[in-house]
Amino acid sequence: MAIKFQYNKTSLNNLGKQLKVRQNALPTLQNKESALRLEVRKAKDASDRLARELEDALKKYDHLAALWNEFESNLISITDVGLKTVKVAGVKTPALGEICYELRPFNAFSKPAWYADGVAILKELSRLGIESEVYMEKRRILDYQRKKTTQKVNLYEKVQIPGYKEAIRKIKRYMEDEENLSKASSKIVKTRHALEEEEAHND
Repeated sequence: MAIKFQYNKTSLNNLGKQLKVRQNALPTLQNKESALRLEVRKAKDASDRLARELEDALKKYDHLAALWNEFESNLISITDVGLKTVKVAGVKTPALGEICYELRPFNAFSKPAWYADGVAILKELSRLGIESEVYMEKRRILDYQRKKTTQKVNLYEKVQIPGYKEAIRKIKRYMEDEENLSKASSKIVKTRHALEEEEAHND
């Protein structure tokens, strides 16, 4: 990225301000980047853990496989999944709220005794699955923001800050050269003037 500038004091001051803004913002961006990196890892771990718990729970109830055939599949259904918004390292992310279920009435006397347990098991399994999905989405959002922050850190660190410093150096050097030239030329003018005056005196 080429930084546009002019060889004058106004441009020098503007570049100085831009440089300061970026130098001041860089540590904050670097902190945000490392915080997001950590949160991405946490969200991934939580999602993986919940997926494992779901797998383990399914294995745990494997012995009930034959009984599930007697269970009415439409007995329980999810009507709503409540999501909250939680800020993590300054980024809005989803968090699981309440899961609302609809339970069709059934006659506890005519149905097997384990029906109530079956409902509780299905609630637990669905909660694990949904929560794992929510953490996957949380991770996706955080990772996207981390990448954007990393890009900004790299832009400031590797492109803009060195670019502004280089431009400032060029302007300063140009202004110093100009000052030296003007000093030298005024010296020449003074010397010439003195010589002319001396010659006038001698005539």
